[in-house]
Amino acid sequence: MEDGANNIDHERCWYALRVRSRHEFVTCEELCKKGIPAYLPSLKRWRQWKDRKRLVEFPLFPGYLFVRCAAHSGDYTGALKTRGAVSFVCSQRQPASISPEEMNSLKLMVESEQELNVFPHLTEGTRVRIVKGPLKGAEGVLEKKGPHFTFLVNIVLLSKSVGVTICADEVEAI
Repeated sequence: MEDGANNIDHERCWYALRVRSRHEFVTCEELCKKGIPAYLPSLKRWRQWKDRKRLVEFPLFPGYLFVRCAAHSGDYTGALKTRGAVSFVCSQRQPASISPEEMNSLKLMVESEQELNVFPHLTEGTRVRIVKGPLKGAEGVLEKKGPHFTFLVNIVLLSKSVGVTICADEVEAI
Protein backbone atom coordinates (compact mmCIF):
# COMPACT_ATOMS: atom_id res chain seq x y z
CA MET A 1 0.00 0.00 0.00
CA GLU A 2 1.27 3.48 -0.84
CA ASP A 3 1.90 5.98 1.93
CA GLY A 4 -0.17 8.57 0.03
CA ALA A 5 -3.27 6.34 0.04
CA ASN A 6 -2.87 5.74 3.77
CA ASN A 7 -2.57 9.49 4.46
CA ILE A 8 -5.80 10.18 2.57
CA ASP A 9 -7.71 7.81 4.88
CA HIS A 10 -6.46 9.60 7.99
CA GLU A 11 -6.49 13.13 6.59
CA ARG A 12 -8.65 15.53 8.53
CA CYS A 13 -11.30 17.36 6.50
CA TRP A 14 -13.77 20.08 7.40
CA TYR A 15 -17.41 19.05 7.84
CA ALA A 16 -20.53 21.06 8.62
CA LEU A 17 -22.14 19.92 11.87
CA ARG A 18 -25.82 20.67 12.41
CA VAL A 19 -26.50 21.67 16.03
CA ARG A 20 -29.58 22.32 18.14
CA SER A 21 -31.08 25.78 18.03
CA ARG A 22 -29.03 28.30 20.04
CA HIS A 23 -26.39 25.69 20.94
CA GLU A 24 -23.67 26.77 18.50
CA PHE A 25 -21.35 28.35 21.09
CA VAL A 26 -21.91 25.62 23.70
CA THR A 27 -21.28 22.82 21.20
CA CYS A 28 -18.17 24.55 19.83
CA GLU A 29 -16.76 24.93 23.36
CA GLU A 30 -17.49 21.28 24.18
CA LEU A 31 -15.78 20.10 20.97
CA CYS A 32 -12.68 22.15 21.83
CA LYS A 33 -12.62 20.61 25.33
CA LYS A 34 -12.62 17.17 23.66
CA GLY A 35 -9.68 18.21 21.49
CA ILE A 36 -11.72 18.18 18.29
CA PRO A 37 -10.92 21.20 16.10
CA ALA A 38 -14.07 23.28 15.61
CA TYR A 39 -14.73 26.62 13.94
CA LEU A 40 -17.77 28.78 14.58
CA PRO A 41 -17.77 31.87 12.37
CA SER A 42 -19.60 34.64 14.19
CA LEU A 43 -20.54 38.32 13.90
CA LYS A 44 -20.91 41.02 16.52
CA ARG A 45 -23.98 43.23 16.14
CA TRP A 46 -25.57 45.87 18.34
CA ARG A 47 -28.87 44.85 19.96
CA GLN A 48 -31.23 47.32 21.59
CA TRP A 49 -33.41 46.51 24.60
CA LYS A 50 -35.69 48.93 26.43
CA ASP A 51 -33.06 49.79 29.03
CA ARG A 52 -29.72 49.13 27.28
CA LYS A 53 -27.80 48.59 24.10
CA ARG A 54 -25.19 45.78 23.83
CA LEU A 55 -22.78 44.31 21.32
CA VAL A 56 -23.90 40.68 20.95
CA GLU A 57 -22.11 37.84 19.15
CA PHE A 58 -24.20 35.79 16.69
CA PRO A 59 -23.29 32.70 14.64
CA LEU A 60 -22.83 33.53 10.96
CA PHE A 61 -24.71 30.35 10.02
CA PRO A 62 -27.30 29.71 12.77
CA GLY A 63 -27.66 26.00 13.48
CA TYR A 64 -24.26 25.05 12.05
CA LEU A 65 -20.58 24.99 12.95
CA PHE A 66 -17.56 23.42 11.28
CA VAL A 67 -15.58 20.45 12.59
CA ARG A 68 -12.24 19.18 11.34
CA CYS A 69 -11.83 15.43 11.68
CA ALA A 70 -11.12 12.21 9.83
CA ALA A 71 -14.40 10.62 8.74
CA HIS A 72 -13.58 7.20 10.19
CA SER A 73 -11.94 8.30 13.43
CA GLY A 74 -13.01 8.66 17.03
CA ASP A 75 -13.22 12.42 16.45
CA TYR A 76 -16.09 11.84 14.03
CA THR A 77 -18.11 9.83 16.56
CA GLY A 78 -17.02 12.08 19.41
CA ALA A 79 -18.31 15.14 17.56
CA LEU A 80 -21.73 13.52 17.13
CA LYS A 81 -21.85 12.65 20.85
CA THR A 82 -21.18 16.25 21.88
CA ARG A 83 -23.87 18.22 23.71
CA GLY A 84 -26.02 20.06 21.16
CA ALA A 85 -24.75 18.15 18.10
CA VAL A 86 -27.48 16.80 15.82
CA SER A 87 -25.86 15.41 12.66
CA PHE A 88 -23.32 16.05 9.97
CA VAL A 89 -24.55 17.62 6.74
CA CYS A 90 -24.54 14.71 4.31
CA SER A 91 -24.49 14.09 0.60
CA GLN A 92 -25.55 10.65 -0.59
CA ARG A 93 -25.78 9.39 3.02
CA GLN A 94 -22.14 10.28 3.74
CA PRO A 95 -20.87 13.37 5.61
CA ALA A 96 -19.87 15.82 2.88
CA SER A 97 -16.51 17.48 3.33
CA ILE A 98 -15.97 21.18 2.69
CA SER A 99 -13.03 22.16 0.52
CA PRO A 100 -10.03 23.71 2.29
CA GLU A 101 -10.27 26.68 -0.12
CA GLU A 102 -13.85 27.41 0.98
CA MET A 103 -12.87 27.21 4.66
CA ASN A 104 -9.76 29.37 4.22
CA SER A 105 -11.73 32.00 2.30
CA LEU A 106 -14.49 32.00 4.93
CA LYS A 107 -11.93 32.46 7.73
CA LEU A 108 -10.26 35.32 5.85
CA MET A 109 -13.60 37.08 5.44
CA VAL A 110 -14.61 36.66 9.09
CA GLU A 111 -11.17 37.73 10.38
CA SER A 112 -11.17 40.84 8.15
CA GLU A 113 -13.81 42.36 10.48
CA GLN A 114 -15.59 43.89 7.51
CA GLU A 115 -19.38 44.08 7.41
CA LEU A 116 -20.58 40.62 6.29
CA ASN A 117 -23.95 39.61 4.93
CA VAL A 118 -25.25 36.07 4.36
CA PHE A 119 -26.89 35.44 0.99
CA PRO A 120 -28.73 32.45 -0.43
CA HIS A 121 -26.44 30.26 -2.54
CA LEU A 122 -25.70 31.88 -5.91
CA THR A 123 -24.54 29.82 -8.87
CA GLU A 124 -24.18 32.58 -11.44
CA GLY A 125 -21.15 34.87 -11.56
CA THR A 126 -17.45 34.56 -12.10
CA ARG A 127 -15.04 32.75 -9.79
CA VAL A 128 -12.50 35.29 -8.58
CA ARG A 129 -9.52 35.63 -6.26
CA ILE A 130 -8.80 38.81 -4.30
CA VAL A 131 -5.34 40.11 -5.18
CA LYS A 132 -4.87 42.94 -2.67
CA GLY A 133 -6.18 44.28 0.59
CA PRO A 134 -7.05 42.48 3.84
CA LEU A 135 -8.82 39.64 1.98
CA LYS A 136 -5.88 38.90 -0.35
CA GLY A 137 -5.92 35.23 -1.36
CA ALA A 138 -9.62 34.60 -0.68
CA GLU A 139 -11.48 32.91 -3.53
CA GLY A 140 -15.16 33.26 -4.31
CA VAL A 141 -17.75 34.57 -6.73
CA LEU A 142 -18.15 38.15 -7.89
CA GLU A 143 -21.70 39.50 -8.22
CA LYS A 144 -22.89 42.96 -9.21
CA LYS A 145 -25.36 44.46 -6.73
CA GLY A 146 -26.48 47.87 -7.98
CA PRO A 147 -23.48 50.20 -8.41
CA HIS A 148 -21.28 48.01 -6.18
CA PHE A 149 -19.56 44.66 -6.56
CA THR A 150 -20.07 42.02 -3.88
CA PHE A 151 -17.47 39.32 -3.29
CA LEU A 152 -19.16 36.10 -2.19
CA VAL A 153 -17.74 32.97 -0.60
CA ASN A 154 -20.16 30.12 -1.24
CA ILE A 155 -20.46 27.35 1.32
CA VAL A 156 -22.09 25.02 -1.19
CA LEU A 157 -22.94 22.38 1.38
CA LEU A 158 -25.16 24.78 3.36
CA SER A 159 -26.60 26.55 0.28
CA LYS A 160 -25.47 29.88 1.73
CA SER A 161 -23.02 32.58 0.74
CA VAL A 162 -21.20 35.24 2.73
CA GLY A 163 -20.60 38.56 0.98
CA VAL A 164 -18.65 41.76 1.36
CA THR A 165 -18.63 44.85 -0.87
CA ILE A 166 -15.37 45.14 -2.77
CA CYS A 167 -13.73 47.24 -5.49
CA ALA A 168 -13.51 45.50 -8.86
CA ASP A 169 -9.79 46.28 -9.17
CA GLU A 170 -9.05 44.10 -6.11
CA VAL A 171 -10.02 40.84 -7.84
CA GLU A 172 -8.80 38.69 -10.71
CA ALA A 173 -10.64 35.91 -12.55
CA ILE A 174 -9.55 32.38 -11.71
